Amino acid sequence: QVQLVESGGGLVQAGDSLSLFCVASGRSFTGDAMGWFRQAPGKEREFVAAITSDGGSAYYPNSSKGRFRVFRDSAKNTVRLQIRSLEPEDTAVYYCAAAPEGSTLYTENDYIYWGRGTQVTVSS
Repeated sequence: QVQLVESGGGLVQAGDSLSLFCVASGRSFTGDAMGWFRQAPGKEREFVAAITSDGGSAYYPNSSKGRFRVFRDSAKNTVRLQIRSLEPEDTAVYYCAAAPEGSTLYTENDYIYWGRGTQVTVSS
């Protein structure tokens, strides 16, 4: 059974840093790009970061640049999203997802496998 399981979420204070983890199982994801999305209450899911299969390139929307960083450890089938200087506006459920290499990583349409998400709540 193919699974992506996120962890690391919780209640944090504004200004804190946090790392979210995504562990993939069921098959190898070494050939897949991995992405992170988030969905805040009442809003659509949005792209926050992605990393290529070899870990050589990372992509961020303008809203994430500077505070978000994505890493992967292919040997452990793990992807990490680091968020610095958290803001209340970062409160959301964060999802990781896997897409075939070469996909349009900014949109969720090409992502095939999804985790169930981990909640991040930032208090002011």
